[in-house]
Amino acid sequence: MTRPRTVSRAGRRLAALFAASASLLVAACSFAPAHVRPPAPVPPQYPATVAPGPSVARIGWQDFFQDPELRRLISRALENNRDIRIAAARVEQARAAWRIEGASLYPQLDGAITGQRGRTLFNVPGGSATPVDVRDISVQLAAGWEIDFWGRLRNLRDAARWQYLASEEARRGVATQLVAQVANGYLLEREYDERAALARSSIRTREEALRILRRRYEVGSGSKLEVTQAQTLLGQAQTTLYALEQDRDINRNALALLVGEPVDIAPSDLRLVTLSPYAQLPPGLPSELLVNRPDIIAAEHQLRAANANIGAARAAFFPNIRLTGGLGLASTELGDLFSDPTTIWSFAPSLSVPIFNSGRLRANLDLSRARQVESVAQYERTIQSAFRDVADALVRRRQLALQIETTRQVVDALTERSRLAWLRFDNGRSAYLEVLEAQRDLFDTEQLLVQLRRADLASAVALYAALGGGFAPATLFDSDTRERGRAQTP
Repeated sequence: MTRPRTVSRAGRRLAALFAASASLLVAACSFAPAHVRPPAPVPPQYPATVAPGPSVARIGWQDFFQDPELRRLISRALENNRDIRIAAARVEQARAAWRIEGASLYPQLDGAITGQRGRTLFNVPGGSATPVDVRDISVQLAAGWEIDFWGRLRNLRDAARWQYLASEEARRGVATQLVAQVANGYLLEREYDERAALARSSIRTREEALRILRRRYEVGSGSKLEVTQAQTLLGQAQTTLYALEQDRDINRNALALLVGEPVDIAPSDLRLVTLSPYAQLPPGLPSELLVNRPDIIAAEHQLRAANANIGAARAAFFPNIRLTGGLGLASTELGDLFSDPTTIWSFAPSLSVPIFNSGRLRANLDLSRARQVESVAQYERTIQSAFRDVADALVRRRQLALQIETTRQVVDALTERSRLAWLRFDNGRSAYLEVLEAQRDLFDTEQLLVQLRRADLASAVALYAALGGGFAPATLFDSDTRERGRAQTP
C-alpha cells in the first residue's frame, strides 16, 4: 500500500519544480529593441489640389464599382484566381510556422511503453555460468521544458507572428491588385466595343460614299481619283476594326486568366460604365497610407519581425536552462505492471553556457541587425512608392479631365467640318480630298475620345488601388495591443 503514495509524492515533486520554473518564466526579460515607426519620408500633403474629405480607400470595392457585370467578374476572380490561392497558401504556411514557434514555449510531454526480454549468463565464482532470463516492461511519461528566461523563444514566436501578419497583408495586396486588373480589363473590353461600333458606323458611311462616287464615275460626272480616295478611306476604317477585334480577343484572354474561367461579356458602351458615386475621389492625407496600403502594413510587420529576430540573437549569448523529467512504472511481468509495479522517476535540470563557437553567435547578431536596417529602408521605400502612385494618379485624373473636355470640343468641330466638306464637294466647290481629310480626322479624334474616357476611368481605379482600397486592413498589433495579440496565439 506504500507504492501508490510514493507515486503521488514523486508527481508532486515534479509539479512543484515545474511551477517554480514557471515563476521564473513570468519574470523573464526580452532583448528585442522596441518598435518605433520610422518617420514617413514623404511630404504631409499630396502635390495635386483635391477636395477635402475622408480617403476613398475606406470604401469597399462592392460600393466603389457600380457596374453589375464588373462586380460579377470581380467576385468570380476573387473565388477562382490562382494568384489568390497561392497567396492564401502562403498565409497558411506562415500561420503554421507561427504555431510551431509558439509550441516551443510550453512543456513537451511524451509517453513511452518499452519491453525487453533476453537471456544472459551469470558467472558464479568457483562454478559454471548459469543462464538467467531477463524481462523488463515499463510505462513512462517524459517531460521536457526549455525555460525562456532571456526571451529567445518568445522573440522567435513574435518574429513568426509578424511574418504571418505580413503574409496576410500580402494576400490583401494581391486581392486589391486583382480587383484593379479585372476592372482595367473590363474597361478595355468596353473601350474596344465602343471603338469597334464607331468603326462599323464609319465603314457603313464610307461604303455608301464609295457607292455614290463609283456611280458618278460610271456616268462621267466623277473621277477615278475620287473613287480610289474613297476606297482608301474605307480600307483604313476596316483595318482599324480588324485591329480592334484582335486586341479585344487578346484582352478577353487576359480577363479569362484573371477570372480563372472563360468570360462571356455582352457588348456594351463604355459610357454606361459606372465606378464610384464619389466623383471627387478624395485621397485623404499621406499619413492614411500607413494604415490603408497593404504593402506598407506588410513592410512594417517585416520590420517588427526583424526587431524580434535581433532579440532572439541577443538572447542566444546567455545560458540555456532546460528541465527534463520522467515518471513511470516498471515490472518484470506484464500482469504485474499495474498491480505490483516498481515506481521510477527522474528529474534532470541542465544549464548550458556558450563559451566558444568561432564567432557564430556574434555573426548571427550582426546578420539580424543588418536585416533590420534593410527592413527600415524597405519600409521607407514602400512609403515613397505608395506616395508616388497616389500623386501620379491624381495628376492623371486632373489632366485627363482637361483632355477629355478639349477633345470633345474638337470632335464637335470636326463633325461640323466633315458635314460642310461634303456639302462643298457635293456642290462642286471642292475636291473629295477635303472630305477625305475631314472624315479621317473625325474618325481618329472619335477614337481618341473613347480612349481618353477609358483612361479617365482607369485613373480612378488606379487611385483607388494606390490608396489601398477594396478590403479592410487586417488587425494591427501595435505596442498598445501586444499583450492582446499574444493572447490570440493559436
